[in-house]
Amino acid sequence: MSVILESSFSIEDIINTPESPGRRAEPKPAELLIKLRKLQQAKRHFEDEVKETMLLRGARKEEEDALTAEALQLEGTLDEKEELNRSLQLKCEDLQLEAQRQLEQNHHLKEEALKQYCFQIQETKLKHRKIRMKFENQLQQLMEQHRNLSTVFTPQRLPAEIQSAEYTTEQLLKAEQQKLEQLTKLLDGFSLTQNAEMHMDTCEKAP
Repeated sequence: MSVILESSFSIEDIINTPESPGRRAEPKPAELLIKLRKLQQAKRHFEDEVKETMLLRGARKEEEDALTAEALQLEGTLDEKEELNRSLQLKCEDLQLEAQRQLEQNHHLKEEALKQYCFQIQETKLKHRKIRMKFENQLQQLMEQHRNLSTVFTPQRLPAEIQSAEYTTEQLLKAEQQKLEQLTKLLDGFSLTQNAEMHMDTCEKAP
C-alpha cells in the first residue's frame, strides 16, 4: 500500500508572503505574527501527517507481521501435508507389494494343487490298469485251471467248482467296480476344485 502525504502548507509560501505595494521591505510585527501563526499551523499539520504516517506504518508493520506468521503457519501445514502424503505413498506401495506377493503365492499354490491332482489321477489310472491286468490274468488262469480240472474232477464236483469260479469272478468284478467308483469320485473332486478356482479367478479380476 503506497501512501502519499501532501501538505497544504509550503514554507516558501509562508516566508515569501507577497507584500502590499508601497510597504517597506521590513515586516511589521503583525505580519510576523501572521507568519508565526501560519508556521505553527503548518507545524501542527505536519505533526498530524507524521502521526498518520506512523500509524499507517505501524498498521502496515502489524499486517506484515500477521502475513509473515500466517505464511510460517502455512509452511508448517504444508510440510505436515507433504510428510503425510509421503507416508501414505509408502503405505500404498507396501500394500501393493503385499497384494502382488499374495497373488503370486496364490498362483503358486493353485499350480501346486493342480499338479498334485494330476499326479493323483495318473496314479489312480495306473493302479486301475494294474488291477485290471491282474484281474484279467487271474481270470485267464481260472479259465485255464477250469479247463484243466474238467479233465481231472468228476462231473459230480463240476457244479461246485463252477460256482466257486463264478464267486471269485464276482469278487474281482466288485473290486474293479469299487476302484472305478473311487476314480470317478476323484475326478469329480478335481472338476469341482477347478470350477472353484475359475470362480475365484473371476472374482479377483472383477473391478
